[in-house]
Formats: sequence, structure tokens, C-alpha cells
Amino acid sequence: MTMPGYVVPAARRGSILGGEELAALAELIDSGEILSQGRHRQLFEQRFRDRIGSRYAFSVTSGTVALELATHLLGLSRGDEVIVTPQTYRAMAQPLLDLDVNVRFCDVDPDTLNMDPEALRSMISERTRAVIVVHYGGAPADMREIVRIAHDHGSLVLEDCAHALGASYHGEHPGALADIGCFSFHSLKNITTLGEGGMITFARDDWAERLNQIRSNRVDGSVRPSWEYSLPGGSLLPWMRDADDVYTSDYLRILRAGTNATLSEPAAVVGSVQLDRLDDLVKRRRMIAASLDEVIGMSSAARPQSLSVDTEHAYHLYTFLVADGAEARERLVRSLDRQGVQIELRYFPLHLLPEWRWRGHGPGECPVAERSWFGAQVNLPCYPALSDGQVEHMTQALATAFAETAGALTSR
Repeated sequence: MTMPGYVVPAARRGSILGGEELAALAELIDSGEILSQGRHRQLFEQRFRDRIGSRYAFSVTSGTVALELATHLLGLSRGDEVIVTPQTYRAMAQPLLDLDVNVRFCDVDPDTLNMDPEALRSMISERTRAVIVVHYGGAPADMREIVRIAHDHGSLVLEDCAHALGASYHGEHPGALADIGCFSFHSLKNITTLGEGGMITFARDDWAERLNQIRSNRVDGSVRPSWEYSLPGGSLLPWMRDADDVYTSDYLRILRAGTNATLSEPAAVVGSVQLDRLDDLVKRRRMIAASLDEVIGMSSAARPQSLSVDTEHAYHLYTFLVADGAEARERLVRSLDRQGVQIELRYFPLHLLPEWRWRGHGPGECPVAERSWFGAQVNLPCYPALSDGQVEHMTQALATAFAETAGALTSR
């Protein structure tokens, strides 16, 4: 659906939903099967881990919940240091606000906008317990270097793959490149499970057991067999649900309360259909990106976001960087807006948000990310539902905007 006033609106859906999804939902509804914690969730998880190449894949209700639970599995304690990137959505670092840990923001590479391994190398220490990295816009970060640096210091690595489903890195997939990965199936992402949903991927057996407990409303903690209690009413009866372990175990320590993070069966059914579409959806994004690259490549005023060696971009976001500073960026964006191309810049540097200023962070902490955000970055609409005509309009508008910007700067 085109937004009023814009020929090429910003995305409101990052995927395409149609008859196959409707048919799968109708079949599920007509079947009379359970709509929660059923076989379709298991199937979706199995297909997802096969696609990613991870040992485990656990679906949850959102990408934010995935990050919350994954952060819990990192086992952070009071005083631990966690290094994160500033160039992403606030949900990535939000779970850390609830913990008494020292959060440090690692600056980004000026070309990829991903965490700069050299900046990480200069700030990591033996106090660092975890590194949280994002594949910005769907361009894989330099995970070999980041993981090597982190593991050399005894740190775990969490990769936020919300943008990166469909990307590849040296023949492997985000979500299987570090200790634990998180995905989002929000309405804007490369596939969706009816608007919200998430996935957590990893290889550790102990994490699998604990995560399955937590997302199913059971406590995460240390237990021992119980011998102190006797049943007040005699033996447990078959219709006494959820009582099988009430008198057989005691908690020695509780690490986290459980929650209901169950991805519904309708969402899982749609997720499986969307996985079948993924290659075509990403192919369309790459075709749009190639058209934009061609226009930008003819201008000396800008350059596309760069890729690390031997990687493939998923183009959740299409990003380019204006060379001549904030004034040129402003003129370019205003020109595109006048021509009917809607611009939404993502994302405001995390360390400058009020919640992180409250924790002592502020300007100057990540100078590369700040210069890029305030003076260079532009995100253009890039999603599969764009028509060829809309893509052509956007490329023509971009060429016109470059010409207008160059003329304005020359006439000063």
C-alpha cells in the first residue's frame, strides 16, 4: 500500500504475505489441532536450524524477548563488563539496563557500520564477560575477528541477527557464527510470523534445557531431589496437572522466573511458509540494491555501505554514506522527499539515548558512529513489495538529488 504523498514509501512490511500463508492458516484452523506448543512450532524450529546451521533453534514471541532470554543465558554477574555496538535498535542493549553491569560502547567501522574489530581489540579486557554485535542492515560483521578477540579474553559473543536472515559470511549464516544468535520476525523484517516473533540459536546442550524451561513458564535454577515433603492428600492423581515435579525436587538457587514466550502455532505455520519464500524475497532486495548501487556508483558524492570479504548482504536496510557532510546529506534527503521518496534514518546511536545517558554515556564516546549518523548516513526504501516502476522512480530521484546537491554546493 502506497503512503499518501509518497511514490516510494518507507516499508510497512518487510516481507510478502499471500495465498500460501492463508491456505496454511486455514488448514491449521480446520484441523482442530492445538494452537499453542504444537507440532508446527517444532517443525518451524527444525527447518530454521537446518537453514542457519545451528544445533538448536528456539522460537519465542518477539526479537526483543529473544534478546532478553539470550542475555540471561550469558550468565552476567554484578560488575561484569559487556561491550556492545551503538549502531542498532535500542532493544539490543535494553536487557542490560536491568543488570548491574558495566556497559561499554565499541565504535563502528566507517564503511561497514558494524563493530570495528580494531576498536574492540583496544578496549576488551579480562573483565569483559560478553560482546554483543549486530549485523547492521543485513551486512555481516567481521565475525572471525570479533569472535577470535572475544574468545581470547574469555568472553562470550551474542550476535543480533535481526537484520541478517538471508545473509552469509564465508559460506556460513549469521546465527551460527558466535556463541548465541537472536532473530526477529517483526513485520518489517525479511520474513515475518504475523507481525511479531523471534528465534534464539546456539549449540550448547545446557542452554537448550534451561531455555526450554524459561519460555514454558518454568523457573531457571539449580535443583536437587526432594525428600523432605510428603503429600498432604495422598498420592498424586492423573488429573492433577503440572504436579509431576512438585514433590520430587527442591530449588537450591533461582536464576530467573519463567515466562510464557511461546510462539503460537498460527505464527509458526506462517513462519514455515515464509522460510520457503526467503530466497526469493532476499533476491528481490538484492536486485533493488543493485539498481541503487549503480546510481550511487556514478556519483563522487556518496558511497554504499561496504561489505566484509566473502559475505552476502541481506539488505534489510539499504544504506549509503554522503561524502560532503551534514549539509549535503540534508539537501539530498530533502530533494528525495520532494520527489516522493520517503526517508527514515535508522538507528539513533544507542549511547546518546536518554536511558544510556542516565548510565553515564554521552557524546564523543563513539566518534565514528556519531559522525556517520549526524552527517553521512541515508537509508533508502528497499523491500520486496516495491514495484519495478517504484524502483525506477527512486533511482531517477536519486540521480536528480545528486545533481541538485552538487549544483548547490558548487554555487556556494
